[in-house]
Amino acid sequence: MGLDLIYNDGQTPLDEDEIEGLKIKTISTRQEFDELEQNNIEEALLWTLSHSLKAEKILAEEFIKQLHIKMFGDVWQWAGEFRRTNKNIGVDKWQISTELKMLLDDSRYWLKNSTYAPDEFAIRYKHRLVSIHCFPNGNGRHSRLMADVIVEKIFKLDVFSWGANNLIQPGQLRTEYLKAVKAADLGNIEPLLHLARM
Repeated sequence: MGLDLIYNDGQTPLDEDEIEGLKIKTISTRQEFDELEQNNIEEALLWTLSHSLKAEKILAEEFIKQLHIKMFGDVWQWAGEFRRTNKNIGVDKWQISTELKMLLDDSRYWLKNSTYAPDEFAIRYKHRLVSIHCFPNGNGRHSRLMADVIVEKIFKLDVFSWGANNLIQPGQLRTEYLKAVKAADLGNIEPLLHLARM
């Protein structure tokens, strides 16, 4: 009996090969899976808090992959590897590296020229990163942690609250978050900025 995942609105389904990458084959329920992921993400949070990280390290492809491994490396064999399939969201799999390079170049320019206030910088970065959808799974959580790392390590501000609730589980906050992401897709970053500090 394998893991049978049920996806909430806005979650990216995994294909069979990606599900085969689950490291602990005895996991069979959504609750066991969620607990495993949550424990791994908490370890990643502790790792980010305990490390001094500079902008040049954070705004690099290597760090993006490293953070994904820290968040999901105990769960998935493919953690930190760019997706090899197209999904219901994100750029074509062949465009991931190019789009990511453009984001990183843009973000370095924003930083050098103080283009945006710190919160807006981090949220614009987060939104572009999740829009690229680099990985088979975990892109939303990864992009939110990237925004937290940026705002805390680069700008020395408090991390975002993201409503201080679970944005993964169905509910009003997740609905508002998905609406805010869609508004950002259309060029209105304000709802996402507001939700980040709610």
